[in-house]
Amino acid sequence: MTLPRRVRLVTGLLVTGALGVSGCGSSAESEAGSAAPSPSSSRQFKPGGAGVGDDYFPTYGNGGYDVGRYTVRVRYDPATDRLTGTTTVQAAATANLSAFNLDLAGLKVREVTVDGAPARHSRKGDELVVTPARGLIAGNGFVAEISYDGEPAALRNETLGAGGFLHTSDGAIALGQPESASTWFPVNDHPSDKASYDFEITVPEGLTAVSNGVPVGRSSADGWTTWKWAERNPMASYLSMVVIGKFRLTRGEHKGRPVFHAVTTKLSEGAADRSIAETVKVADYLERLFGPYPFESYGAVVVSDDRIRYALETQSRPVYAASFFRQGENTGVVAHELAHQWFGNSVALTRWQDIWLNEGLATYAEWLWTEHDGGRTAAQAFDARYAGAASRVWRTPPGKPGVENLFGESVYQRGAMTMHALRVTVGDKAFFEILKTWAAEKRHGNGTTAQFVALAERISGERLDDLFDDWLYGTERPARPERR
Repeated sequence: MTLPRRVRLVTGLLVTGALGVSGCGSSAESEAGSAAPSPSSSRQFKPGGAGVGDDYFPTYGNGGYDVGRYTVRVRYDPATDRLTGTTTVQAAATANLSAFNLDLAGLKVREVTVDGAPARHSRKGDELVVTPARGLIAGNGFVAEISYDGEPAALRNETLGAGGFLHTSDGAIALGQPESASTWFPVNDHPSDKASYDFEITVPEGLTAVSNGVPVGRSSADGWTTWKWAERNPMASYLSMVVIGKFRLTRGEHKGRPVFHAVTTKLSEGAADRSIAETVKVADYLERLFGPYPFESYGAVVVSDDRIRYALETQSRPVYAASFFRQGENTGVVAHELAHQWFGNSVALTRWQDIWLNEGLATYAEWLWTEHDGGRTAAQAFDARYAGAASRVWRTPPGKPGVENLFGESVYQRGAMTMHALRVTVGDKAFFEILKTWAAEKRHGNGTTAQFVALAERISGERLDDLFDDWLYGTERPARPERR
């Protein structure tokens, strides 16, 4: 994620959402917490957890199952701001479940089936509680289908601001970090449960609906057009997106992969178009540093809406606010969001506390791209931040920033300085081997800070506890790094 510089310098200022709006339940939905019919006496069945236990966001995600694939079919009419959807969730139980939860904010559930049989459903705020006709056995797969509708809305709380589904002047934007997916489809909304996705988005004819992954066709009938997208590689739910409206579209191919760009027609053709046209060039440079590009498609979306003042690394197709290109071409932000395709997307977080692994690495990649593109070197960028960072950057440990500083300046800038300190300490050869190995060994998985530190020590052959303790967890400015 990239925030405009003037926003990044305000500690803790966030533009995306968290806790949401309670949904109104039908009579079927009022039976909260009903137990499933008694299964065989040889097994005990219990409801899955209403969260994965993330220290920063305890209610995010759900326990007791692992999702393999979502098929999301929605129809959205901007004229009425009404969304109708059916989402199919293919998952495997990781415990014997009498019931399980999905995250769904605000929308009204009409029907739920599990393995084709009707299932009871209830609402507890933004939690959808599903009670299947029979208990789900640990290790077995199951398929849940949820039909729902309503007027989708953004999520909001005092700490994290607003994010999620936003009605726009020509369509809609569903976007946000650390959560947004639950505003338009039921989901296990935590990055520790990655899945593949198929999207079918139906909108009035004449509008474009852009989502993640490979474009797999579109069809029109009776004044509506259905756009189909497939993200076949595992994806964290907050990286999913849909943008609906009027766009200039650019299609192409690079290294056998489709390239799909969309720039809102609210902008005249210019700097935004030229900047995102450099996507594959930047990706090829980063591939040299980090190893093979991890996804099956490339692309970008540029939107113009005052509520979107950031860029977000939505998988395979980042979304950029138009404001990033008001002063001219800006490939630095493109480098930042593309670096996330390796660090943050392919290698996703296990817990939100470790967000520096995403933002510190992506910010450092931005410094590396600037040097490659003829600007100041990464060393000069480090020196400038080291000398000029505000005291709040040193007071806030990026490895444990707290929810209020999750996207604060320390996570980005001190996170990037941590990477440069590691580079100086272990040398270029070991440093870039660490990055490539991290991307390769954790490809399409999840990682933690402890695992990254262990890898860095393994490859460098050095004890790095003091370095990481000082740069990630200390509350004073560390000493300048030196080559050992």
